[in-house]
Amino acid sequence: MKKRLLLYGGGAALLLLFSFTLSLSIGSSMIPITEVWSVLLGKGDEVSTAIVINVRLPRIILAILVGSALAVAGAGFQGVLRNPLADPYILGVSSGASFGAAFVILFGLQSVLFGIYSIPIVAFLTGVLTLLLVIKIAMTSGQMKKETLILSGVVVQAFLGSFISLMVSMSGKAINEIVFWMMGSLTMRGWEYPKIMAPYLFIGIVILLSQGRALNLFTLGERQALHLGVNVERTKMVVLITSTLLTASAVSVSGVIGFVGLVVPHLIRMVVGPDYRLIIPLSVFGGSIYVLWADTIARMALMPKEIPLGVVTSLLGAPFFAYLLKKGKKGVKL
Repeated sequence: MKKRLLLYGGGAALLLLFSFTLSLSIGSSMIPITEVWSVLLGKGDEVSTAIVINVRLPRIILAILVGSALAVAGAGFQGVLRNPLADPYILGVSSGASFGAAFVILFGLQSVLFGIYSIPIVAFLTGVLTLLLVIKIAMTSGQMKKETLILSGVVVQAFLGSFISLMVSMSGKAINEIVFWMMGSLTMRGWEYPKIMAPYLFIGIVILLSQGRALNLFTLGERQALHLGVNVERTKMVVLITSTLLTASAVSVSGVIGFVGLVVPHLIRMVVGPDYRLIIPLSVFGGSIYVLWADTIARMALMPKEIPLGVVTSLLGAPFFAYLLKKGKKGVKL
C-alpha cells in the first residue's frame, strides 16, 4: 500500500506543481514560466512580482485549499454512507452555509459583525449547526441509520432552500451579491481567506486519514465492521462532523461549488481501487488540481468577464459524471 501511495502521490504532486506554475503564468497579462519561478524565488521584476504575489498567488492557493477540502470531505461522506455517489452537500451543509451568508448580505451585517470575515464566519457556523440539526433529526434510539440521515439532510436542505429563495426575492440591490456568492467564486480573495481555511483543512485531513482502515471495514457493512473491532457509531460521528467542517470551511470562503466532492473521489476510486487509505490522501491532490484548473478556466474563458467557479465545476462535472455512469456504473447502488 505504501509503495502505491508513493507512486500515485508522487505523480499527483508533480501534476499539481505543473498546474500551479501554469496557472500563475496565465492571465490577462501573460507571464513566462521562467519569470514566475524568478518571482517565487524573490528575483522577479516589480510588475511581475505584484501580479503573481498579490493577485494570482492567494487566489490559486485558495483554489488548492478549497478543492482539497471538498474532495476529502466527499471521500469521507462516500465512505461512511457506503455510497460512491454521495456528495458533501447531501446533508444540507451547503444550504446551511448559504443561508448564513445570504442573511449577512441581505441585512448588511458585515460592518456590524466581523468586517470582511463576517460572511465566512457566519456561513461556517450555520453550516455546522445545520449538520447538528440533521443528526438530531436522524437519531433514533441512540443510533443513526444512513437512510434516515440522508433523508433528514434532504428535508433540512429543502427547508433552508426555501428561506434562501425568500431572502433572494427580498434582497433588492443585494440580489446580485447573494446570487453570485451562491454560484461560487474566488474573485477578489486576498491572503486572509487561505489563512481562514488552512487550519481546518490540515486538522480535517489528519482526522480522516486516521479513519481510513475503519472506512475500509465499513464497506463490509456496519455489523461486520462492529465485529471486527470498529466503534461504528463513534466512527460515523467523527467522519460526518469532520467532513462537514471541511465542507463548511470551503463553502464559507468560496460560495457553493458543486461536483468536486462527488466526482474527484469517484475518479480516484476507479484508478486505485476501494482502499480509503489511498483515496483520502489522493483526494487532496485530485481536488486541488480539479478546482485549480476550473478556476483558471473561469477567469480566462470569457476574459475580461469572469464565469462563476461553481458554474464551471458543474459544466465540467455533470456531463463527465453522466458519461461515467453510462460506461458501466449501473451497478452502483444509489
